[in-house]
Amino acid sequence: MELQTLIYLFVGVSFAIYIGIALWAKAGSTKDFYVAGGGVHPVANGMATAADWMSAASFISLAGIIAFQGSDGGAYLMGWTDGYVLLAMLLAPYLRKFGKFTVPDFVGDRYYSDTARLVAVISVIFVSFTYVAGQMRGVGIVFSRFLQVDVNTGVIIGMAIVFFYSVLGGMKGITYTQVAQYVVMIFAYMIPAIFLSLQVTDTFLPQLGIFATTTFAFNTGVQVIPEGTYLLHALDQSLLDLGFKAYTEPGNLWNMFMLTTALMLGTAGLPHVIVRFFTVPTVKDARISAGWALIFIAIMYTTISSVASFSRVNLIKNVQNVEYKAFVNGEATHVDGTANNGKWFATWENGGLIAWNDRNGDGKIQYASGPAFDGKGAKPAFDGDKRAEDGHKLTTNAKGPADEAELAKGNGIANELYVDIDIMVLANPEIANLPNWVIAFIAAGGLAAALSTAAGLLLVIASAISHDLMGQIIFKDKTTGKSTLNEKTELMWARISAIVAILIAGYLGINPPGFVAQVVAFAFGLAAAAFFPTIILGVFDKRMNKEGAIAGILTGLIFTFAYIVYFVFMGGKPEDYLFGIAPTGIGTLGTLLHLIVAIVVSRMTPPPPAHIQELVEKIRIPSGAGEALDH
Repeated sequence: MELQTLIYLFVGVSFAIYIGIALWAKAGSTKDFYVAGGGVHPVANGMATAADWMSAASFISLAGIIAFQGSDGGAYLMGWTDGYVLLAMLLAPYLRKFGKFTVPDFVGDRYYSDTARLVAVISVIFVSFTYVAGQMRGVGIVFSRFLQVDVNTGVIIGMAIVFFYSVLGGMKGITYTQVAQYVVMIFAYMIPAIFLSLQVTDTFLPQLGIFATTTFAFNTGVQVIPEGTYLLHALDQSLLDLGFKAYTEPGNLWNMFMLTTALMLGTAGLPHVIVRFFTVPTVKDARISAGWALIFIAIMYTTISSVASFSRVNLIKNVQNVEYKAFVNGEATHVDGTANNGKWFATWENGGLIAWNDRNGDGKIQYASGPAFDGKGAKPAFDGDKRAEDGHKLTTNAKGPADEAELAKGNGIANELYVDIDIMVLANPEIANLPNWVIAFIAAGGLAAALSTAAGLLLVIASAISHDLMGQIIFKDKTTGKSTLNEKTELMWARISAIVAILIAGYLGINPPGFVAQVVAFAFGLAAAAFFPTIILGVFDKRMNKEGAIAGILTGLIFTFAYIVYFVFMGGKPEDYLFGIAPTGIGTLGTLLHLIVAIVVSRMTPPPPAHIQELVEKIRIPSGAGEALDH
């Protein structure tokens, strides 16, 4: 069957399943909308949590970032995994027992303050929108390639799908949709990984492929790397030949530590994952579902490093020093005489996510260290003209012949190739010339990954606005301390909030502030700096009060946000980094500032009321289930 037909079939069937589940699990109450009625089975909740947590950044971007950064990219892998363990073991059971299903609800009640609740609401919305921008960008990338539409149209289609099952089904619809999305996602990731492992290393288990030897020889343009070379050694040698640092050579260990810590603490403070532990009946079930989620996450996360290695070595093997015209027409060959079909290159090139700039005019693709283009972020700006002899798109910002310093960097090879790192996982099966059904499957998986997390985040934004802002602050009876909104009105506000959130998320997906994993790293840094200390102190420090919480949240969030904005969007230079910390890792310092300010301010102001201190003691006692939702 034709590739495009298979893609439409796989994506269409998966979408039909998601929409069918949303109709079946339509939320009829606020409890259904916010926490799926609190009756989800721990195994199903574990799958939904894994799908919610393993976003487009995990599925689409993580292997790409490791492929291009080598060992430095391991910070993302370690930070996100460690953070989940921290959340599951240290925070989730206590928050579940406290009985508040949103971070602002916990902050508002634990710190007996509507001001603290409002600050938390603003922080949740801010962090969630930053995170959802990466997911919508991922949706656009998948649609742009596999449904033959531009990225912006892809984002709009994704918005429509998310709108349907999140606004209609709420958490109940999203939970069971995410179970289906996890199944699609894990098969879509593991099947190509097994194929690639057998093709690149002749090892069936992809988790072990990174330690195996290669099954083919390939030309770096400087030398031929022989068959039977250990995969990591082959990558080290080929990248050194091309002027990059070795794949296994660590870069800035200080920044790697700061990024890993920011991602870890940010994961533990992410509001859309915390809410997952309220969708099961008891605290015990929350712990069990956390364990299942870890198992489901590990299946993919132990494979990502190998997939990253396969994708980088396949890219070098297929594109280096190959004649462009023969390559894109499917007429090129490898050094061993086997066919090298490059039709995939032309397809991704048309979407602007990969590009060739023939700087020396020899008609061949040269891949090496250094930017291929002069444009902002080294990205190509196509003008739509065609070069008659080969149909290759020209650029308005093409650079002339490389200078001597750049040539020396790449052993005399000038870089002519731009590759968007977010395409590596999606393009990998095509680069390796795998069967069409495998390529179609990975398209469905990429969409499942992006849509599952986007839906969870949008629900968090909706609940923060409808339940916490409208119900607990704006329409709160000052005498009773309870919301004056009836259930039907609050559900209406939740759905309106979700619609507005989807529209804003779509805008951010069309105008993203960076590549998927980078945008998500910013979100995690903001989550760490805004939430982690206040939540952890709220559980383990009886003396922590509202003044400390408010001061800490504002300090962490404002400092981290201002630092990211200055260095990413306002032209701040790397040499001016505070203590040498890159923007992706600044959340660690923001968290530390939050912690110090919160403790100092709480000690300088009156202690919390006695009933709050007693409550803190109670939630640490490992007994009792508590209610999933407390009105």
